[in-house]
Amino acid sequence: MNNPKRPLFRADHVGSLLRPDPVKQARQAFYENKTIDASVLEAAENEAVIDLVKLQESVGLQVVTDGEARRSFWHYDFMGALDGFDLEDRSEGVAFAGVQLRPVFPVVRDHVDFPDNHPMLDHFKYLAAHTKVTPKISIPGPSCCHFRVAPEDIAPAAYRDAELYTADLASAYKKAVNAFYDAGCRYLQMDDIFFAYLCDPKHRADKEALGQDPDWLIHRYAWMMNEAIKDRPDDMVIGMHMCRGNFRSTHAAEGSYDQVADAVFNETGVDVFFMEYDTDRAGGLEPLKFLSKGHQRVMAGFVTTKTGDLETLDDLKVRFDEASKYADMDQLGIAPQCGFASTEEGNAITVDDQRRKLELVARCAEDLWSD
Repeated sequence: MNNPKRPLFRADHVGSLLRPDPVKQARQAFYENKTIDASVLEAAENEAVIDLVKLQESVGLQVVTDGEARRSFWHYDFMGALDGFDLEDRSEGVAFAGVQLRPVFPVVRDHVDFPDNHPMLDHFKYLAAHTKVTPKISIPGPSCCHFRVAPEDIAPAAYRDAELYTADLASAYKKAVNAFYDAGCRYLQMDDIFFAYLCDPKHRADKEALGQDPDWLIHRYAWMMNEAIKDRPDDMVIGMHMCRGNFRSTHAAEGSYDQVADAVFNETGVDVFFMEYDTDRAGGLEPLKFLSKGHQRVMAGFVTTKTGDLETLDDLKVRFDEASKYADMDQLGIAPQCGFASTEEGNAITVDDQRRKLELVARCAEDLWSD
């Protein structure tokens, strides 16, 4: 991170944005109604990406994503395109607070690998060709491919050995890191939200019921991330997002970062951490004390994407005053607590709400940091 070419920003966002109406309509026409072909859908998604990039640039952000406009889910689209993975439709989805996710489930049918033609490589290239600032792509981290797959949905007998399965996942992600770098990506975000889930007593109990040790998972997930990124070139930044679920403005977990902070900050090798801190569900800011002194940065998620209520700049300054008791202000930045549309349904906010939130993030960063 001492390399001055590394893109580091005080204002950023997790990745997903509300899908514009034209892309929603095109996706419905292609996937459900079967009334348009793939080229028409692609054209609509291309236009949506351009519009979303303009939005981000217009509010003053120096780093942009494609808003995940081409995805149905923040994680399953990437996972389903990995070698060895498939997605199955079932009768009942994963439970969030008061709602259920669409009943799509990842399954592992063969040994896992990252293919040279993974579609998100082209998604990044298109983004990079249509922005004047730094392009970033967000993908699910390696822990997602373990946490979100039930043991009975893993077919290869060898993968009954969790160490072997997670080692293969780390190898596949190492290939992904190299492939994105070769595609021109210098800022790759891998969302390992399940570190936060493993702070929730209910989710820990669920893993124990499967014969899995939650504390072993925390350190193994950290190892997987480090193994995947440790040999990246010096001019490539790796970000990681952690939250407690974000489907239609609901959540799926709660609990402070205390049980995972040391492993996350000091075992993963990640450069930039996006941390949910918009409600009491995330606990206090004390775990920031485990952040290593030096180059790592925490993008504090004090701005919520779950409601349209706009935080004030004064309130954000108070939160940063508190955060600075545990981490140096030079190692802090600001971002919303999660994406605005982790799935294509999106959160219960308006496009205007989204713009105001992003504008506030940029304005806060300008006010708090001279760089």
